[in-house]
Amino acid sequence: MRIHAGKITRRRLLQNGAVGAALVSSLGFTRLARATDGVIKIGFVTPKTGPLAGFAESDDYIISGFNSVFKDGITIDGTNYGVELIVKDSQSNPNRAADVAAELILDDQVNLMVVSSTPETTNPVSDQCEVNGIPCISTVAPWQPWFFGRSGNPEKGFRHTFHFFWGLEDIIANYTAAWKQLDTNGKVGGLFPNDADGNAWGDPKLGLPKPMADLGYMITDPGRFQPLTDDVSAQISAYKSAECDIVTGVVIPPDFTTFWNQAAQQGLKLKACTTAKALLFPSAVEALGDAGHNLSTEVWWSPSHPFTSSLTGQNAKALADGYTEATGRQWTQPIGFAHALLEVAADALKRSGDPMNADKLTEALGATDMNTIVGPVNFASGPVPNVAKTPLVVGQWRKGGDFMYDLVIVENGAASNIPSAGTMEALS
Repeated sequence: MRIHAGKITRRRLLQNGAVGAALVSSLGFTRLARATDGVIKIGFVTPKTGPLAGFAESDDYIISGFNSVFKDGITIDGTNYGVELIVKDSQSNPNRAADVAAELILDDQVNLMVVSSTPETTNPVSDQCEVNGIPCISTVAPWQPWFFGRSGNPEKGFRHTFHFFWGLEDIIANYTAAWKQLDTNGKVGGLFPNDADGNAWGDPKLGLPKPMADLGYMITDPGRFQPLTDDVSAQISAYKSAECDIVTGVVIPPDFTTFWNQAAQQGLKLKACTTAKALLFPSAVEALGDAGHNLSTEVWWSPSHPFTSSLTGQNAKALADGYTEATGRQWTQPIGFAHALLEVAADALKRSGDPMNADKLTEALGATDMNTIVGPVNFASGPVPNVAKTPLVVGQWRKGGDFMYDLVIVENGAASNIPSAGTMEALS
């Protein structure tokens, strides 16, 4: 494993003493050095730092498990290869994501790229791979910003880049179904930043406004704001003037904290606030204190999801419990998708016949049809080429339990195989 600061060799790790020795052991460098049939290099770009760092909180745990599974390499058509996972930090910056992807391709000469967490990370990395002919798997970004944000053509798709996650149509179906459990006036405030997600979600025709209006929910959109703003009073004023009962949107955690605090100060009264991205992580909700109760968000993975890992045989609960046992922290949704990203990578490598051949590996990715810890992944069955969809439900954060808040699934109409544990409650 390598971090963006530079190459970490076995010698450098050992020079760092006991910690280095432990890393050498845990990452399987000793066995890697003995591999005689080549080393498969997998690049992994993820936002380890910056405002999107919550998405990468569980990466170290998942990477450690992957390295343990493949400590003796991987056998493909009778040939054993060492496996090296090279990790780079995008720093939550699209330009940085593109730069480190180029480093992985041109300097490290990776055979396969995996990338996760929001279009700001997935899109520039996928673009670099498409241009350079490197097979790439991405996740944790709605498929529309990933596909159309990269000028994808639904008639042909892409050659080397593949993506699995849900889409805006799933957000619309789930959010509106959850709101129908409440008595509201159907007036919704749209909280959309000036970034890839915000522009996609807020697009009048291709985003949330039109289909939600068709379902009886009228969105008031005051316009885009810059990420990491310290003032959203214009948005709040517009919601109050429109008498919105609901606010929805897609914002980074710092921006939601700014919004929620200023909304309280300015007397915005809501019956529901269902927001993507910002409310995914326990730490972000805990930072709001008591004001986090009954905030709602989409749920793409949880310990109650009825799926198992193709790598370890663990079910979702075992994977989540293992994370808490190893770190002392509450489970978080990206655990499942970081694990599934490496499941899909391993499956394609095994089926490629020759993992060093980019065309054969790309063909294997395109033929992916497997079950993972997040559900089925089949790139031939998506809404557009190169895309596989995964299930989505809705949850609310409720106080209590072993941690300050628990994420309770309250709407599962679109994925009834994922059990619900309550019903939608209005904000107090």
